[in-house]
Amino acid sequence: MITESLRSLYNRDLNKLKTEIEAYQKEENLWKTDKNISNSAGNLTLHLVGNINHFIGAQLGNTGYIRHRELEFSLKDIPQAELIEKVEATIAIIDSVLPQLSEEDLKKEYPLVVFESKMTTDYFLIHLVAHLDYHLGQINYHRRLLDI
Repeated sequence: MITESLRSLYNRDLNKLKTEIEAYQKEENLWKTDKNISNSAGNLTLHLVGNINHFIGAQLGNTGYIRHRELEFSLKDIPQAELIEKVEATIAIIDSVLPQLSEEDLKKEYPLVVFESKMTTDYFLIHLVAHLDYHLGQINYHRRLLDI
């Protein structure tokens, strides 16, 4: 079933996100920006956690999570350990919600219109893992360029 594949991909990439955060030698560099790098690794992490908790946790798992998207990009200096805890909690959401989804659930229309048109839940879950990977790559480059 595709949910097990998606769960595996989210777990792999969220664990890689934890590894990236842990790899910063100077914790304060998680929050650095420079020239054309406008989003820090810390803010991108908050954004990914907020995104998954909102679109998967709250919308599909009824977790009650309330997203404050503007804070994902404005909060600063959250400790490295707290960021890791947030990622671990997000992994727990994935492990809780995705196994509950049936093939029928995946073919249903996603409950929110996120883009210009409606889409199926499975399409949106695939989009979200691609979104995670896009920002994961940015965090990797951020660390290699600015953690000096």
